Amino acid sequence: MSDTTTRGVRVGAHAFFLPDQSDPDERKFLFGYNIVIANYGDVPAQLLRRHWVIIDGLGRREDVEGDGVVGQTPRLEPGEAFKYQSFCPLKTPWGTMEGSYTMRTDEGDEFDVSIGRFFLTQPVREKAGSER
Repeated sequence: MSDTTTRGVRVGAHAFFLPDQSDPDERKFLFGYNIVIANYGDVPAQLLRRHWVIIDGLGRREDVEGDGVVGQTPRLEPGEAFKYQSFCPLKTPWGTMEGSYTMRTDEGDEFDVSIGRFFLTQPVREKAGSER
């Protein structure tokens, strides 16, 4: 879980493991994540671009950039929020994500909003036959 605020725009992130879409034997681990972007500032702001930094459990880094999020470029009035869900594939059972959104005010002022680091982790499974 991460929770950061930049220039009045708050970003919360929460990740979860997707066991039914993962295959550890094939080194395929899929994680979902929920994002909430809320405008607590005084002016409207529109999300233009995203930049993710994804690091797997072996330290391999991947940068993912693109326009908007999930095919949208939401414009948030003060007091409004936008929620979405997406996913991230890894070749290791854990990793991290962090990044930024580029936002623009109605006056054309662009600024980056931080997305704090959050962890992608496969839950530890109990060993068969173990007692608690």
